[in-house]
Formats: sequence, C-alpha cells, structure tokens
Amino acid sequence: MHRYRSHTCAELTRAHVGQTVRLAGWVHRVRDHGGVLFIDLRDHYGITQILADADSPVFGEVEKVRAEWCIRIDGEVKARDDELINPKIPTGEIEVYIRDIEVLGPAAELPLQVFGDHEYPEETRLRYRYLDLRREGLKRNILLRSNVIRDLRERMWQAGFTEYQTPIITASSPEGARDFLVPSRLHRGKFYALPQAPQQFKQLIMVAGYDRYFQIAPCFRDEDPRADRSPTDFYQLDMEMSFVTQEDVFAAIQPVLQASFERFGGGRKVDSAWPRIRYADAMKWYGTDKPDLRCPIKMADVSEHFRGSGFAIFARLLEQEGTEIRAIPAQGGGSRAFCDRMNAFAQKEGLPGMGYIFWREKDGELEAAGPIARNIGPERTEAIRRQLGLGKGDAAFFLGGKPEAFERVAAKARVEIGRELGHFEEDRFAFAWIVDFPMYEKDPETGKIDFSHNPFSMPQGGLEALEGDPLEVIGQQYDLACNGYELVSGAIRNHDREIMFRAFEIAGYTREEVERRFPGLAAAFRYGPPPHGGCAVGIDRMVMLLADEINIREVIMFPMNQRAEDLMMGAPSEPTNEQLRELGIRIIREED
Repeated sequence: MHRYRSHTCAELTRAHVGQTVRLAGWVHRVRDHGGVLFIDLRDHYGITQILADADSPVFGEVEKVRAEWCIRIDGEVKARDDELINPKIPTGEIEVYIRDIEVLGPAAELPLQVFGDHEYPEETRLRYRYLDLRREGLKRNILLRSNVIRDLRERMWQAGFTEYQTPIITASSPEGARDFLVPSRLHRGKFYALPQAPQQFKQLIMVAGYDRYFQIAPCFRDEDPRADRSPTDFYQLDMEMSFVTQEDVFAAIQPVLQASFERFGGGRKVDSAWPRIRYADAMKWYGTDKPDLRCPIKMADVSEHFRGSGFAIFARLLEQEGTEIRAIPAQGGGSRAFCDRMNAFAQKEGLPGMGYIFWREKDGELEAAGPIARNIGPERTEAIRRQLGLGKGDAAFFLGGKPEAFERVAAKARVEIGRELGHFEEDRFAFAWIVDFPMYEKDPETGKIDFSHNPFSMPQGGLEALEGDPLEVIGQQYDLACNGYELVSGAIRNHDREIMFRAFEIAGYTREEVERRFPGLAAAFRYGPPPHGGCAVGIDRMVMLLADEINIREVIMFPMNQRAEDLMMGAPSEPTNEQLRELGIRIIREED
C-alpha cells in the first residue's frame, strides 16, 4: 500500500465496502457522539467520514486530533445505514472505521476556522492565506480561475492562435500607470522595469511575421488599489493579429469569451449580441465608458429646457461654458418617497442632490409635481416628459454642471434607479464594445496634452488627423464592457513610424526621445511592419464576474492588501545594507 494513501477522500463508494484503505488529509471537523468519534477527513478532492469507537485499537490517539491536523489513517470501508446516507457528497454512502492513525502534521490554535462560514477581517485572511485557501468558497473561486484559464487557452489554440512568452524584465514604457523598477547590479545606476503589459513585444512579434499570437500574461503596474483592480500585478489573455481591422479582432475574441462565459456562468444568460457604442455616446447615455447594460435606462441631455427657465440653479449653470443638464428617466418612480430616496443617494455619493419631476394624475389630468416643475412651468415640463417618453407614475432625475463633475454619480444613480424599480436583469452578462475613444486628453490644471488611452494606437485618419485639434482626434481603440466593468481593452496599432513620431510629438515627446525610450519598436518599424491589432482580456476581472464576487482579491490566490502589502510574506521589505551597496543605491528617508 502507498505510504500515504490508497484513495482520495472523494473516491470511496459502496463498491469499496469491506476493503482496507489508507486515506490522508486534514481534519475538517470532529463530532463526539457519546463514545463514538466521527471525523470529516478532507483533502483536495473531497470529504470522507471516518470514525472510531472504544473498540478501535487507536481510539485514544483519535481522541487527541483537532481541527486542521494533517493525518493518515488506515481503516475498513463500511456502508452507512440508509437513514444516515449523505447525498450531498460523493462518499455519502460509506464511512471508514479507523484501525490505525498517524499524525503527519499537528496544527496550532487556529487564527481562523476553516469549517463553516465565519467572517474574518481581511487582514487576518491575508496574513493566514494558506488557511483561508482551505475554505470552501475561496477554494471554489481559485479552481474556477484555473479552469477558466485552461478553457481560454484551449479555445485560443482552436481558433488558430499560437502561444508565445514575452520577457518579464524589460525597459520602462508609458502604459498609463507607474512602473515597478528593478535595479541592475551589472549596470549600476540603471534600472529594468516589470512590464505593464506585453504591448511592445507583441507588436514586435507581428513585425517578425508570427501571426495570431496569444499569451496568458502577467502584468505589473504600481497602481492605487480598487475593489476590481490589484495594486501590483494581474493576469490578462493577451492577443495580437496581423493584417486585421477592428472587426476582425472583434470576430476573433467574441466566440472565445462568449463560450467561456456560457460554460462557467452558472446558467446565467450570456448576451450574444454585443452592441457597438461610441465613447461619446456611452458617456452621454450612461455616464461611464463601461456601462452596465443590465439596466436599460439611458440618460438624455435636457439642457435646452432649462436655459432661461425659472429654475435659477440650472439656468445659471448653463450660462457657464461646458455645462449641461442631464436627465435620468425613471419609469415607475413617480412617488415623492422614491424621489427623496434617490436624492439622498446622490447626497451620499458626494453631490448636493438630484432634482426631480414626477408625474401623477390629478382631477383626471396628468400633472407634473416637484420643486423643479413648479419653477419651470407646465410647457417646459411637458417638453421634458415627451423627450423622455414618460407618463403617469413616472419620474425624471436631473444633474447639472460640467459632465466630468457629475457623471460618476449619474452612472451609479442610473443603475440604482434601475435596480430599485425592477428594470435590472441580475442574472445576465451584458456586453458592449465601446469604440471611437479620443486619442488625447488635456490636463485641466496644466493644460498639457497627453494620451488618454493606449499610446501605440493608430489614429483614425492617419497622419492627416494629427494636424488638427488633438482633442478631436479619434483613435482606433476599443474596450469591451461587461456588467459595469472594463473586461477587454485593445486597438489597431500604429505601425507607421512617421505617424508614431507625430502622435508622440503632440503628447510632448520629441522624435529623439521616442527612439530612445522605444528603440526596439522604432527600429523595427523601418523593416516592413504589417498592419496589426489586438486586445487583452483581464482574467482576474473575468473570474470575479463569473464567481459573482465584488472584490478581486476573492479570485486571486495570494493577493496584496489595500496598501499593496503582502502580510503573509512580509513584502515590501527593507533591503540589507549589503544589497544596497551591491546595487549602488542609497535610500533617502522621508522626514517625519
């Protein structure tokens, strides 16, 4: 018999009754039934009930074991009585009577319980992640992640893509976030960088003639943490194709993602029609470039109805440049109580509130009610109602000012209103391609022009488009939104040296600086670069959606905490003086 086990804790059935077997695993829980000890023994594969009574030759040893001890037992497989069968587990028809036991690894007092659904502070869970990973819910998420990655990889191969690996140590590159720098021992004073993405390498792969590349790629960005983003590293399904248009990229990735969501989505509806929404329209209708289309509500610009109106707050706002009034229609929201509740929601999110109008029947006629309706009069309220397609029992909520100041809250309010009024389809994965992103943006404080998206994207219209107002330039860039999250980001790449130099020049980079910062790409584009494009799928975020989690750390095996610390391994840590001397680095401490 094998040193540790003859079977796993998920294998034994009635067919094994009467056999002597050897099992190894962890003590999931112990139950004392008056002289008979029942133990749920757990391994990676499942649970088997084992027991010992006073007649067992090792009963005294069995009495000593505690939760999460790692043990090996020998015993005889017995059939459970019919009334004691547990149909919830594969081994529910049998139990194993213990004849011998060996403690392989005793456990100290546990800082968190593995059995049960106890809630623990995240700090405790991350510090003792190896125990947390034994718990059923987190284990289920991690196995889901593994299966999703395997599924994606197989589907990409089936679609004619080939997997290549790109370097982990490389040069710094402006990808929209801060680099993690790695000091060089051999070249003192110089630094490598961990790649924010395989962006340049996958473009060079296309230049080299290796069409249809993909990779399950680790990426590293020194970012501020969010619930849906890791502050240090993440994984993405990275892909690139030569001689393609935007439509070709969409046609390649949609079947892969749709099939994977259908397989692992737990029976939830997966949209097969993925609409194309211009970035400008997404911001106007939904207040975000990653709209949650499970809520069908669209916002509308109603500024003209408030210009010169009696509602002074909005009328004065509209006298300022770049301001507008946006309405969120709310079918079925026509009660003062609901309107007050949504107004309080906006205040909780940091706005002064949301104005509203609701329509009710009075004396057999439709009446607009609320402070705004009283101030702007029946003619304007009727025009608003008609524009929004509302009627009796409905409401509209209003936000005003510069869009960038209220869109974040408007986007949340739109979804909250939809949920409250039953216009929200929970069990659904709703996708939308967001297209036609602006190539550049202006810093409101400095006035500096910078890239708003991927700097290696081809501008629509090529070189000619770069000769006008930079803020009017539209890139061949696209994102895929799913249920309020950005799931995919990509672009048709800029493969023309002169267009690339001009695009970077607008953002403040000289030709010499581009060649210095991107020597590989700048040189490679001199030697027959093909048109190419691709995208990357955020795997952590995809699994988070499939697992129905709202925190990305619930689908990562060993995540950092909110402060980008690894509490379990003690990272980041201080280097030794010897390490610093070897690297030629001196640390300047911040003054307290």
